[in-house]
Amino acid sequence: MSDRSASRLRRKPAIAIDLAETSPRWRERLPRRRALCVAAAGAAFAAARPRLTRRTEVSVVLADDALVRRLNRQWRRIDAATNVLSFPSLDQELPPKAPFLLGDVVLAYETVNREAQEQGKDLADHLRHLVVHGILHLLGYDHEEPGQAEQMEALETQVLARLGVDDPYAERQAVGHD
Repeated sequence: MSDRSASRLRRKPAIAIDLAETSPRWRERLPRRRALCVAAAGAAFAAARPRLTRRTEVSVVLADDALVRRLNRQWRRIDAATNVLSFPSLDQELPPKAPFLLGDVVLAYETVNREAQEQGKDLADHLRHLVVHGILHLLGYDHEEPGQAEQMEALETQVLARLGVDDPYAERQAVGHD
């Protein structure tokens, strides 16, 4: 095997992030939103180390509460906005060189902004946290059961630390230990 072939085999598959903006409020408040989303998604992907053998694509949608509420009602039967929704792509038969379509992460501006204010967090940090959270959902992580939640939150905290974002669960953990 040539050095070039061996190098190609050792490389991890890349993740490409397609950013769609359906709400202008993200642009108004976060001029670096694309860089924030790309860094957060890439860091989550790298930390989770999925066993993917091909280039992977994910879509991050910076939306508003109205769109997220409609999606939540349609797909989860919950008639309310939430901060982030993740929609994994359905299993698909792909041509050999086609990228794997991981899914979509959709964020609601008003909810994310309100949560950041209520929790005393920087909007950019909260956005990065929710992008990481959404990507981990697409990669199969969940938080329905306590053990799953601990594993997912620990990975989120680790990824966010690499991005320079404080542990989003620190206050809750401190309260729980008193």
